[in-house]
Amino acid sequence: MKKETAVDLDNCAPEKKENSAENPDSHNDRTITDGTLEFPVVGIGASAGGLEALEFFLRNVPDGCGMSFVIVQHLDQSQKDSMVSLLQRYTSMPVLQVVDGMRIKPDHVYIISPGKDMSILHGVLHLFEPTQRRGLRLPIDSFFNSLSQDLRMKAIGVVLSGMGSDGMLGLKAIKENGGMTFVQDPESAKFNSMPLSCIDAGLADVVAPASDLPYEIINSFTMLAVSFNKMSEIKHPSPMEKVIIILRSQTGHDFSQYKQNSISRRVERRMVVHQIYEISQYVRFLQENPQEVGLLFKEILIGVTSFFREPEIWEYLKMEILPAMMKDFPDGGTLRVWTPGCSSGEEAYSFAMIFKEVLEAQVDPKKMSIQIFATDLDSDAIEKARMGVYPENIKVDVSKERLLKFFEREGEFWKVLPDIRETVIFAPQNIVMDPPFTKLDVIICRNMLIYLDKELQEKLIPMFHYSLNPNGVLFLGSSEGIGIFTNLFSPVDVKMRLYKRRDTDGFYSPIHFSHRINPVYSSVLKLQPPKMPMSMPNAQNLMEQLILKKYAPAAVLATSDGDILNISGRTGKFLEPPAGKANWNLFAMAREGLRFRLSSAFMQAFRDQTVTTIKDVHIDNGDSFYFVDVIIQPLDRFSHVKNVLMVVFIERCSPDKTYDEVDAVNGENVDTIDILKQNLKQAHEEVQLIKHEMYTSQEDLRLSNEEMQATNEELQSMNEELMTSKEEMQSMNEELQTVNQELKAKVDDLYESNNDMRNLLDSTNIATLFLDDDLNIRRFTTQATTIFKLLPGDVGRPFTDIVSNIDYPDISKDAKEVMKSLVYSEKDIPSLNGMWYKVRIMPYRTEDNRINGLVITFSNISKAKDLEAQLRMKEREALALFKEMPNPFALLDSVFDEKGNFIEAQVVFVNAAYEKLMRASDVKKTLHEIWPGIDENSFNSCKETVMTGRPNSFEQHHGRVGKKIRGFAYRAGASPDRFCLLFEVGHD
Repeated sequence: MKKETAVDLDNCAPEKKENSAENPDSHNDRTITDGTLEFPVVGIGASAGGLEALEFFLRNVPDGCGMSFVIVQHLDQSQKDSMVSLLQRYTSMPVLQVVDGMRIKPDHVYIISPGKDMSILHGVLHLFEPTQRRGLRLPIDSFFNSLSQDLRMKAIGVVLSGMGSDGMLGLKAIKENGGMTFVQDPESAKFNSMPLSCIDAGLADVVAPASDLPYEIINSFTMLAVSFNKMSEIKHPSPMEKVIIILRSQTGHDFSQYKQNSISRRVERRMVVHQIYEISQYVRFLQENPQEVGLLFKEILIGVTSFFREPEIWEYLKMEILPAMMKDFPDGGTLRVWTPGCSSGEEAYSFAMIFKEVLEAQVDPKKMSIQIFATDLDSDAIEKARMGVYPENIKVDVSKERLLKFFEREGEFWKVLPDIRETVIFAPQNIVMDPPFTKLDVIICRNMLIYLDKELQEKLIPMFHYSLNPNGVLFLGSSEGIGIFTNLFSPVDVKMRLYKRRDTDGFYSPIHFSHRINPVYSSVLKLQPPKMPMSMPNAQNLMEQLILKKYAPAAVLATSDGDILNISGRTGKFLEPPAGKANWNLFAMAREGLRFRLSSAFMQAFRDQTVTTIKDVHIDNGDSFYFVDVIIQPLDRFSHVKNVLMVVFIERCSPDKTYDEVDAVNGENVDTIDILKQNLKQAHEEVQLIKHEMYTSQEDLRLSNEEMQATNEELQSMNEELMTSKEEMQSMNEELQTVNQELKAKVDDLYESNNDMRNLLDSTNIATLFLDDDLNIRRFTTQATTIFKLLPGDVGRPFTDIVSNIDYPDISKDAKEVMKSLVYSEKDIPSLNGMWYKVRIMPYRTEDNRINGLVITFSNISKAKDLEAQLRMKEREALALFKEMPNPFALLDSVFDEKGNFIEAQVVFVNAAYEKLMRASDVKKTLHEIWPGIDENSFNSCKETVMTGRPNSFEQHHGRVGKKIRGFAYRAGASPDRFCLLFEVGHD
């Protein structure tokens, strides 16, 4: 991370940026040319735990990298923002909080203002008031989307630590527009939800710890610039054609008719990820790594879609197009819709929703349905669309009313409800090779044609015409059109790219597509396992099988619902398959005379879990009849299998006997009419019983249904409230995480400040007391314990209660006076052990200039006092010596003006010889007063001595003495504050 390079895609190479006198701050002047920034912009999204990640990131950004960094965080408007001061510690780049209309510059860091949404247009940052409440806003997605549209290939998206999935859709937009995407390694993130959502969606070009991301960004962007230059230098397209051939051979899909610049851009991105500079090397890499072919295939197929994209167009469909189509639609018909290139299914579901809304809005709704065929080349996208599960950030595109009406909540996701899901059929399809759907009423093909070359577009438009019914509607993307095929389609609204199918009598060229290419797979030989010879049954098994087959009664195993699981013996006398669709239900297969009695007895046996027997069931077979006993045995107590019953049929008479034969055998004359009446009566009773049971069951079901509906509504309402609370709590938690990081940084600063203050006080060796407003001890330094008998427990006590060894009885009085007057007090106070202290009492002022107690300092001045006493003694000795001198002597204090110039002198001491000569003491008189009329030369001699320290002499007549007097001026020490004059009487 030592290199300092500036990355410029337009110059296609990294270069060293140096400022000079002729061109100061040269690269900071690179702002906007023709509406496009000349330097890359790195958008950084972070949330909970993001402060630490931002610290690691900014610490490793090299100086002069030539990039601009824009940080977007989840910050509430009520929160006091201190991010600027916190982040400025970690980088030498200027860190600024964004204000509306701020133009960005390279080598600057910008932070979103709290409680705002932000966008960028032509390199200028714009702030907006949020339209959604806290917890529903997605400021990172919003900014990344505008960044991708404004800078396209020069946009770089970075997602760091955070909760939720904000930033995922933004990275998708950046990736689609040719920018680079970087995500913090989830293992290094404090909260990994945001990084994981981007990684799981396959949107991360590079995943690395926050500290490594700056190097990866600069290195990748530099490589992208170099590869862009090399790709533009390719004169012969053979290397790119080889890439297409490899894709075709391994995936079975031909991209030769896709726009080459779009494929080249995707190839460049993959080359940057693998740090490959030459396209020929990448071709080799594809050959040696089949998994890279799959990744490149996914890269090419990245689809940008969303619910109700360009809302005004969908509103026009809802208000104008669909009502007009449904008005002329036959009652009971089905509206057929095809959405080729559906990606993850958002637009297919969007159309299903507005169809349902239009149908419900009709005064006299028709009985009609909708069938949507949604296809795409990407099988993974189709699987995702089939699931119908989308992240919570779709609420940016889907209104709250539609979310509650057409979706259900599943954890942190929204799932499409079954009534919408069932209207869409998803299937993988290659629109270039596979046959199209036909007899369609609407085709939605938005933003797919822009990736195909002109030749392929001119094949697809006639195919759409062929697939549509008369007056069918074609719905294209905002950058697409029908081209030369104005004879096939008429515009409904050109601005919204809506076209209606024309009926043409002429013929147009037949549609020819590429043949389907089967991907190359390795053949796998499936070996059949060898058949094992059957073992010979033993005598016991043979006997049991013979008894079951010849002598045991017929029986069946059935579930509690009557579904037959197994049949033993011949049951054809008692059971027969019903006509129509195959139905293996016991009650449906029971013969006449057995069905109703078997049903009631079966339910009784299952309910009571007891063996139930039906006697003398009469079964008439036309020419003959027979009686049968039925035994129903629950098997729960005999086996671990639950809800299974065995039904055994025991025949009483052979069915081939006639009525007379039966009478002869039984010795009775059976009255057929009585038997039939009895059966009829029994049947009526069974019907009444079944009706009563059915009515009771229906009532129970109705009551249960009403209770379930009420409970469901309550749970749904409660779920909505809980989800709203969860979103608010999540947003608040993210803000608290940010505040916590800021407070932690402040606590660390305070800890360092306290250490600095303690070391400073210890180094001064000054005893200090901190008192509150009531003169109670708040804090004291270690040195204070040598003066006062202080213990840690004395904090909070009045300081006057503490014994001290200084002789200062008025300290309490002086302290109260300072609190009252706010004027500090300073006195030299002796101690009982012979020490001297300079006691200074000052008001304790807070940062906002509020008085909050006193500060008393005790500076040890014992050495100074000793020196002062010694000096006074020396001075007395010197004065005694000068006083006995025979020559007149005077000691004078210098007087200076404001500029430090010598202007006068004042006498402070004279000896007896001076008093005798001048006939006066002259103490406290000035030089001009003791020597009236002193001339300029004499005065300048004194001045020169004072200012330079060099001795001088002068001679002048003195009026008071009446004689010439010679004066000698000299300084007694190094200080100019005093000088001496010696006088000698001259001769006139």
